[in-house]
Amino acid sequence: MQLKIMPKKKCLPVGRVALILYLCQMISALEVPLDPKLLEDLVQPPTIIRQSPKDYIIDPRENIVIQCEAKGKPPPSFSWTRNGTHFDIDKDPLVTMKPGSGTLTINIMSEGKAETYEGVYQCTARNERGAAISNNIVVRPSRSPLWTKEKLEPITLRNGQSLVLPCRPPLGLPPPIIFWMDNSFQRLPQSERVSQGLNGDLYFSNVLPEDTREDYICYARFNHTQTIQQKQPISVKVISAKPNRERPPTFLTPEGNTSNKEELRGNVLSLECIAEGLPTPVIYWIKEDGTLPINRTFYRNFKKTLQIIQVSEADSGNYQCIAKNALGAIHHTISVTVKAAPYWILAPQNLVLSPGEDGTLICRANGNPKPRISWLSNGVPIEIAPDDPSRKINGDTIIFSNVQERSSAVYQCNASNEYGYLLANAFVNVLAEPPRILTLANTLYQVIANRPALLDCAFFGSPLPTVEWFKEAKGSALRDDIYILHENGTLEIPVAQKDSTGTYTCVARNKLGMAKNEVHLEIKDPTRIIKQPEYAVVQRGSTVSFECKVKHDHTLTPTITWLKDNGELPSDGRFTVDKDHLEVADVKDGDGGTYTCVANTTLDMVSASAMLSVVAPTPTPAPIYDVPNPPFDLELTDQLDKSVQLSWTPGDDNNSPITKFIIEYEDAMHEAGLWHHQTEVSGTQTTAQLKLSPYVNYSFRVMAVNNLGRSLPSEPSEQYLTKAAEPDTNPTAVEGLGSEPDNLVITWKPLNAFESNGPGLQYKVSWRQKDGDDEWASVVVANVSKYIVSGTPTFVPYLIKVQALNDVGFAPEPAVVMGHSGEDLPMVAPGNVRVNVVNSTLAEVHWDPVPLKSIRGHLQGYRLYYWKAQEGSLKRNRRHIEKKILTFQGSKTHGMLPGLEPFSHYTLNVRVVNGKGEGPASPDSIFNTPEGVPSAPSSLKIVNPTLDSLTLEWDPPSRPNGILTEYTLKYQPINSTHELGPLVDLKIPANKTRWTLKNLNFSTRYKFYFYAQTAAGSGSQITEEAVTTVDEAGILPPDVGAGKAMASRQVDIATQGWFIGLMCAVALLILILLIVCFIRRNKGGKYPVKEKEDAHADPEIQPMKEDDGTFGEYSDAEDHKPLKKGSRTPSDRTVKKEDSDDSLVDYGEGVNGQFNEDGSFIGQYSGKKEKEPAEGNESSEAPSPVNAMNSFV
Repeated sequence: MQLKIMPKKKCLPVGRVALILYLCQMISALEVPLDPKLLEDLVQPPTIIRQSPKDYIIDPRENIVIQCEAKGKPPPSFSWTRNGTHFDIDKDPLVTMKPGSGTLTINIMSEGKAETYEGVYQCTARNERGAAISNNIVVRPSRSPLWTKEKLEPITLRNGQSLVLPCRPPLGLPPPIIFWMDNSFQRLPQSERVSQGLNGDLYFSNVLPEDTREDYICYARFNHTQTIQQKQPISVKVISAKPNRERPPTFLTPEGNTSNKEELRGNVLSLECIAEGLPTPVIYWIKEDGTLPINRTFYRNFKKTLQIIQVSEADSGNYQCIAKNALGAIHHTISVTVKAAPYWILAPQNLVLSPGEDGTLICRANGNPKPRISWLSNGVPIEIAPDDPSRKINGDTIIFSNVQERSSAVYQCNASNEYGYLLANAFVNVLAEPPRILTLANTLYQVIANRPALLDCAFFGSPLPTVEWFKEAKGSALRDDIYILHENGTLEIPVAQKDSTGTYTCVARNKLGMAKNEVHLEIKDPTRIIKQPEYAVVQRGSTVSFECKVKHDHTLTPTITWLKDNGELPSDGRFTVDKDHLEVADVKDGDGGTYTCVANTTLDMVSASAMLSVVAPTPTPAPIYDVPNPPFDLELTDQLDKSVQLSWTPGDDNNSPITKFIIEYEDAMHEAGLWHHQTEVSGTQTTAQLKLSPYVNYSFRVMAVNNLGRSLPSEPSEQYLTKAAEPDTNPTAVEGLGSEPDNLVITWKPLNAFESNGPGLQYKVSWRQKDGDDEWASVVVANVSKYIVSGTPTFVPYLIKVQALNDVGFAPEPAVVMGHSGEDLPMVAPGNVRVNVVNSTLAEVHWDPVPLKSIRGHLQGYRLYYWKAQEGSLKRNRRHIEKKILTFQGSKTHGMLPGLEPFSHYTLNVRVVNGKGEGPASPDSIFNTPEGVPSAPSSLKIVNPTLDSLTLEWDPPSRPNGILTEYTLKYQPINSTHELGPLVDLKIPANKTRWTLKNLNFSTRYKFYFYAQTAAGSGSQITEEAVTTVDEAGILPPDVGAGKAMASRQVDIATQGWFIGLMCAVALLILILLIVCFIRRNKGGKYPVKEKEDAHADPEIQPMKEDDGTFGEYSDAEDHKPLKKGSRTPSDRTVKKEDSDDSLVDYGEGVNGQFNEDGSFIGQYSGKKEKEPAEGNESSEAPSPVNAMNSFV
């Protein structure tokens, strides 16, 4: 129940000056709320809350119940008067009073008569604060008397005459309802010619033969007693003679030209004119000097009765009814006067005052004639009531000043005239009560955005409290410039927005205390139809779908209802409603119309409509498939500091369902025009909750994706600037390294603008020595990425941290990292360097570590410099000293030196390395490598071939790797079927570079294997092939080393012409083949010479026959690898390198070569040496065409 505050300082009309000035200063009073909890402990005078009507007509067959209910604190007692005297109910055994109430029950059903208790009753409710009285209740039993017996003569008249059949019902209470029927209880038909008047008579403007009947019966129905009384039947006979002549109208009722009618204000004014004539007249109504009220005027009984409802004084005047037929017209004027029983202009209101306050009771009524106002106090005329000095009566007003608790009373105002009276009770209750708030605490109000919000604060107190509203924890009260504060305590927000959401506090104060109450307001997004159903023209028999996509607040659940032509959808299985679609299958002509989508939530409702037109079928074009249309209608809701809800409407999917939506954002503040990926959602979603970063001016756009590709981006959403906040993270990659021996350079990866979270990004750089007791030193720098601390000791560990901050605050405490101040070059060289030669190409070096303090920096490792000592001034002129470097990481104190040259003098030293550079070198250490096997001879040539001899020339090995002791030459013949002959082994002194083999077979191919030897063993071999020439005498010399000579005589065909021609042709063909071979060789292909060479492998790898130890048959194992120019396959079927088998490839990494802890090489080898002359172990001479030809022969 809400608290009502009477308007403050509401002045009366000008004229009654002295009284008006006083009344305008009065403080308005309170009506006590009917709140049960409030009434439990609040003293209150009686108030009549229910009573029987003033004119109380009872059913004499039932018990009489006269109601009188009242409230008050303490509960009131009740008494009655009857006909102005006390009615002692205790003396009448038939009368009882309802407990806790003043309602009387008179038991007349057992005995007694209703007429005995007919009279005027009045109820009085009384407690210690005063007495309230009821209206005068006039109790009368209803009556339904019988018709007086009378003899009714039959009526006979001629066709066309007028007739009135009288009813004259008996007087009843209340008056009966009249109607005419026949013996069969069928109502008699009525028309413009025949009708019933207001008095119950039946009027005939003219009679017809069909009006003849003997059972015209008038019935009177008495509703109160549910009885019907019947008049004697009337017989009417119409003679069917020639009708009377036509005549103009005359009135059957009312009589004369004028009449008068009086009606009371608020009742129904009924005016009647019934005319006779032939033909039947028509009735018209007008109001002289005025018009009939449009909305209150009604015509009854075929326009013979004019009714005006809710009649008022303004309806007084002359009304004219006009009866007209073909022969003339007649009129009758009815003068209407509207009187008025008293009615309220201002009924007196209850007053709740505190001691010492002032107030007024005003009783203002009107009527015609003007009613008389009289006052009573506690049911007693005020003239004889006990005197009250605080009370002053002035006509229709009682003025109270400086009231006290004894001034409490119930006053009655009686306004009466000859047509009735009004009685009103109004109490004056003098109370001293602190404020109470009646609205439930923590009431939740939910309002749609952009609509008014009304927050209740029903209150009570005496004196009248003042009410203020506060929002959240704000200290100042809400003012009228934004809010409307109603006098009943309600706070109105005319246009509620999202930021209106929150907790509101209502505070009521008076001089006796204060009360407050909190209520909560939630603003919801309005429900909108973002995709309305669209006008559709479909073919008969096809399917149509209407879409109605609704966007609503996520906390509200909408209900979607579809209507057709503003009615329910047909109960037909062809109509399917699914989520946001209405589908009509097998469309028929009757399905055309208006379809309306109605979306309802508990707070609002929206609707949208579309027309459906049904046409004859036409050919259907093929569907078009394409990427989706861009989404549209992007909207941001639920805008919080670090999140926002984005919603959109999908575009047309162009017949390929949308599989997902891609959301991108733009930061207009930091990277305008650059769009970044935000997130992706499924193709069924149209909203996404997005996480945001502080201090970013966001705009969003959405792209739809289907199986055909990605749509164009939507239009950007509105911009949303998030609030600034302190940084979430600190810089990364924090390091502390010195660039000089006396500084510390602190570097970090700065935050980008997106990570800054606010304006004024800076960094707090802090440092202190790790092993000291110093406090943290710090400095705040601008948005940079480096800070240099000067004056630091050399290579001292420091603790470092870098913290981000902006204008809002600091980032979380950063992690501490360790760094070092600047390094300096090491001061001490490694000592006790020892070299252990492992073999001719490998040596192991050991040294003692340097003290850590002397390193003055991060120990990177140890670096070995070694070089080969040069012999003779000539070589020093040809090349400079070649120094090689090996670096061993970390704290290793030994390492391996690979790739040394055998039989050489080496010098080395060791240096320690830190981040600044190398320290001083250790004293040079000298060591020698032992002899190794030599490299292959540099070249091998076969010159001066003769019938039985071949001469070999060679160059010594480019790297003898020791002192050469001898050469070994092995050779064997190859016959025309590529079979290998016996192998001959020949030792040649080391000082030779030329050797001639004699006693060879003529015209025979030989393969040669040639290598050098030192004390360490045999070196790599070089191979070559050659052919002896043809014997001119045709005699083959004995085979050298074969142990058997073969002789044969052949005809000398070299001089024959056909042979010379054949040889020329063969030579030309071979030349062509050679050219092709060279081309294929350059392209990496095979060539015949290579295939032939590959057919004769190194004899050292020929399988040995177990029985005699001789070599097996020749076979080719590598026919897929082309042989390099002039090369020969070595004995192990691989082309060996000139260098030693100990290679840097197997040990190191050049300059930064490393060794494992077990001495194995992991370093890198590098040498600073000049280019040397090309050295090779292969022949550079191409096969001769002559040799090829001899081989061919």
